Amino acid sequence: MILYRTGAITMADDRVLGTDSTEVAMRMAVLRPYLIDNVPLTKIAVDAAIPIRTVRRWIARYRLSGPAGLMRPTRPDAGTRTFPKEMVELIEGMALLKPQSSIATIHRRIVMLAAEQGWRKPSYGSVRSIVREINPAILTLAHEGSAAFRDKYELVHRHRASRPNATWQADHTQLDILILDAGGKAARPWLTTVMDDYSRVVAGYMVTLGAPSALNTSLALRQAIWRKADPMWPVCGIPDVLHVDHGSDFTSLHLEQASADLHFRLIYSGVARPQGRGKIERLFRTINTELLPELPGNLRNGKPSSPPRLSLAELDATIGDYIVSTYNTRPHSTIGVPPAKAWCGDGWLPRMPETVDELDTLLVMVARPRTVHRDGIRFEGLRYFDPTLAAYVGEPVMIRYDPRDMGEIRIFHRNTFLCRAVSADHAGDSITLKDIQTARIAHRRHLRNQIAERKARVADFFPSPVFRPTQPAVPVTLSGTEAKGRQKGRRLRIYSEGD
Repeated sequence: MILYRTGAITMADDRVLGTDSTEVAMRMAVLRPYLIDNVPLTKIAVDAAIPIRTVRRWIARYRLSGPAGLMRPTRPDAGTRTFPKEMVELIEGMALLKPQSSIATIHRRIVMLAAEQGWRKPSYGSVRSIVREINPAILTLAHEGSAAFRDKYELVHRHRASRPNATWQADHTQLDILILDAGGKAARPWLTTVMDDYSRVVAGYMVTLGAPSALNTSLALRQAIWRKADPMWPVCGIPDVLHVDHGSDFTSLHLEQASADLHFRLIYSGVARPQGRGKIERLFRTINTELLPELPGNLRNGKPSSPPRLSLAELDATIGDYIVSTYNTRPHSTIGVPPAKAWCGDGWLPRMPETVDELDTLLVMVARPRTVHRDGIRFEGLRYFDPTLAAYVGEPVMIRYDPRDMGEIRIFHRNTFLCRAVSADHAGDSITLKDIQTARIAHRRHLRNQIAERKARVADFFPSPVFRPTQPAVPVTLSGTEAKGRQKGRRLRIYSEGD
């Protein structure tokens, strides 16, 4: 046992005081005049408005254990529940039912049941404490469903490609800005971007008015693949994998054909699973929060901060300059180096198409099977003709066309280019994703089993259907008149054959 002197406070006391609770510090402040200056305890008690017996008890505990003795003593049974296990599980089960019940409702019903079962009635605070100790993940899964649980608690597989052009991401976003269309009316544009997963460099982009389309995606991808005229933008080449979402423009037959012809693989993210596109979503957020607030027509809380003045071409040039001069050239916070520098690395040769015409044919132009007729090839209500087709009447061919220009089509026979046919009417014009998915499924199954066990407890104790997990359907008995009305018009007609 260590006895503390009455007339002094040691440095050890100050160290203990500095690490203890606010309550200990307050009590030490009350006792300090007595311990240092020998002020009578009666005066200390009067000045602090504390009973003298309390002050004397504090002094006795301080002399016995130092500042640690001034801490509020804890009950021996603190932290342990004295309620039956069945009651605790029942409270948890009621808290997991859907629709969610308030703690007051759960407390009221559990008190009624406790009286019937001979249990000690819990207080409102005890019920609230039990409910609050339930795993938030279980509560989210039980009340908000799988989607909310996935977004808050499921593991996210963060993957970075092993080298440049191994994986690209493509996506769209509607920009937070208004511009002027060709008619001078305010319109909100869309941005399509293609990003390299390894370096975070923007390989291509497209700014358009109107909803995203397969053509917009193809044009952005064409810019990403072919060589740029700007030496500050060296990104080019055909990717090994293109990662896209399930939008109609990405799931089009045209993009499937282009991927097969250019020999890259399309990978679709899970439906309603934006986690796999987090890198390109971050790019969109950067443009919306860093570049667009400096431009006229920027939208804030859905309203333009200033009148729109930019045209589509001006916005396209502004975004292009920002991507090439700023985003691609400044150090990226995740990889630590500028994206353009990370893409170039120590020097390497990307996989390229032979010519830009070949790229346009495979990527921008849409392929459709047709048959050569005596008057040429008919497509979209137009007739296309070229003298070369005279030797192929009745033969199946594959045509490719540019949706932006229907004046001519390119014709292929058995994968061999034949000619360009013109429409006479328009001649002048370290852990794998599979492992993560397995862990997700197992964790969710475990939580669902816990939810089912808790709900089963409720059904055992409450005959009322209010807290039952499921309510069986009650058959409806119709009166004679109603039954006749239901049967009217649905009668089976029976005919007898004559002899």
